[in-house]
Order: sequence, then C-alpha cells, then structure tokens
Amino acid sequence: MQRKEIAVIGAGVFGAWTAWLLARAGAKVTLVDAWGPSNSRSSSGDESRIIRGAYGPKGHYVRMTDRSFGLWEELEAAASLRLIRRIGALWLFGDDDAFVRDSLGFLRQWNFPLARLTPAEAAARFPQVNWQGVRTVYLEERAGWLLARRAVQEVVARFTAAGGELRIARVEARRGAGGRLDELRLSDGSSLRADRYVFACGPWLGAVLPDWIGPWMRPTRQEVFYFGPPPGEPAYTDTALPAWLDNADGSWYGIPGNEHRGFKISCNDLGEVIDPTKVDRAPDPGRLARARDRLAYRFPGMAGAPLLESRTCQYENTPDRDLIIDRHPDDERVLAVGGGSGHGFKLAPAVGELAAALALDRATPDPLFQVSRFR
Repeated sequence: MQRKEIAVIGAGVFGAWTAWLLARAGAKVTLVDAWGPSNSRSSSGDESRIIRGAYGPKGHYVRMTDRSFGLWEELEAAASLRLIRRIGALWLFGDDDAFVRDSLGFLRQWNFPLARLTPAEAAARFPQVNWQGVRTVYLEERAGWLLARRAVQEVVARFTAAGGELRIARVEARRGAGGRLDELRLSDGSSLRADRYVFACGPWLGAVLPDWIGPWMRPTRQEVFYFGPPPGEPAYTDTALPAWLDNADGSWYGIPGNEHRGFKISCNDLGEVIDPTKVDRAPDPGRLARARDRLAYRFPGMAGAPLLESRTCQYENTPDRDLIIDRHPDDERVLAVGGGSGHGFKLAPAVGELAAALALDRATPDPLFQVSRFR
C-alpha cells in the first residue's frame, strides 16, 4: 500500500504531536515551521504549562486530559527526561466554585483525585498564601505542570527519529481551480505537494486560512512574569507549593519553581488583538504593575520581589474558547488544528490523535470542534 504523504504546517505542540503520531502510523510526513519548534513567537514557547483536569461541565476535556496525561507520561518514560512536575494544583474561589463542582463527576470518572479544603485547612498547609477573600479551596492531586519548551522539542526529536522531515521555512499556499490547494511554496524556493495538508499554525491559523478560520480566530497579547523568591527560601518553589489558579477575585494563575527560573504569575484577562509576527514583545508596564500587586497580595512574602524574566506571548481564541479540529468543507485534503485559547497545551497528545485520525481518513470531524458551530 502506498504511504500517504502529509504536510503539517506549524511545529508547535499541536503540530508536533500530530506529525509524530502520523509518522508512527506509517505516513510520510513533512513538518514545516517558519522559526522552528517552540520558538519564542509561538504559543508553545516559554518554559511551563499547567496540566489539570477540572473543566466545569465540559467533560470531553477531562477525558482528553486523562488521555493526554498518559501520553505525556509515556513520552517522559521513553525519553528518560523530566517533562512533568506532579505537584498538584490549588483552585481558589470566592463565593462561586461552580467551575469545579460541575467537574466532580467527570473528575471521578477519569481518575483525578480532588480534595476540598476549608480556608483554615489550606492556611495550615500553605501558610505562604494570603487566603483573604477565599471561600473554597480544592487541591487537584494529579495535576502539576509540563516543561513546555523541552516537551515540544522532545516530541519533534521523536518525530524525526521516526523518519519525519523537519523543514524551517515560511509557507505560502498556492491554489488552483475552484480554490483548492494546489501546493505549498516554501521560502527556500522549493514546493511541497501532499495528499493531506494539516495546518496547525497557532495564532497564524486565521491568517493562513482567512476565508474559513479568519473570522473565528483572535490572537490576543498575554503577559507572563517570573519573579525572584527570597534567597534560600523554599516556600515559593514547587517543593512546597502546588501550581495555583486563583479565581477568588479575577482570574490569575501561576507556577512556583519553573526549574529555578522563578515564580511565574499571569492573568487570564484577554489583551489586545495582535499580529504575532510583528508585535514587539517587551513587557507592558501596566500589566507588570498589576502582576506585582497581585503577587504581593496573594503571596505576601513575595512583595517587592525582583522581576527575573518576562514573556509576551498570545492566546489564539475562538469565540467559545474551544478547539478547532476540522476538515475544510470545500477541500477534504485540508485540515485545521488550533484554537488552544490559553488552555490547549496539555491536551496536545489527544488533539494530535484526533488530527492524525482525520488526516488518515480513520475518523470524521467531531461536531464539538467543527468550525461550522460558529455559523
């Protein structure tokens, strides 16, 4: 049987997993990226991502997280390389904890142990946290964080070891009669033809597929900051504190430790829409000031901590903040994978499985992730 030839455009976490799983299935795969795997412009760059199970009433994401967790663990074991820090995740809520309560049945079904704590119990276990304004606390024991950049690079290394080809080039889609994709022209002057084209372009997905994805994709500027804990103080490392998601007043999250890079904090509020190629990535002074204030409020021992590093990245948001994994309605050879919307990194192994199955004609698009849901 002739091997199916597949081009995957985008070597972020979605594209990397899709390409690797396709290569393992026997396809001839070319993975193309303009700047390389986990580059600093991509949404898969930076050092760390939280992996957790709670997803409100969206049980399909709990199932996908469970599947992804298993695949991340398989990759880590095969690589003999640390890719996951299993430190748990603290959820902090004010008066409304429906997001986790709506997840309880799914969490039990997919084996995500969850402990509910009173603020007093939480304060006894984690005295470095200011629990003011917090009414309910949950500790997700299976959760933790992924070493993001390292993980993407390891997946791509596995892909090339399986016979896949990685090319660093800008891609231009050339279309023929009826608007169907004819070939990809690369910035090195070569062309690429395939049986299937999987576009996993992160924040560029709408620009690459403007008529189909463009109206439904908004890349927004997001800021991440790493602050330096006091010298010799373990309380703000991941040996003493889980990852945390603070919904008691606003929506903040963070990861302690980060392989000694510092204490990470960020806000989920969406920033302005950006061009991810051209945007200057210097930190925004207003967002930095807000992060300093929030850090000092929730973690008083970190008040006045120096800024060690910052990252300006982006979310690629769909209208409902859900994924896109779909086949083009007018060209069955073209697939789109994206819409991570700030929460997709951990789901990438399961996303890659779904996308690979579509590319190999072993599945049909799931209505949950079809673009037609927006119309």
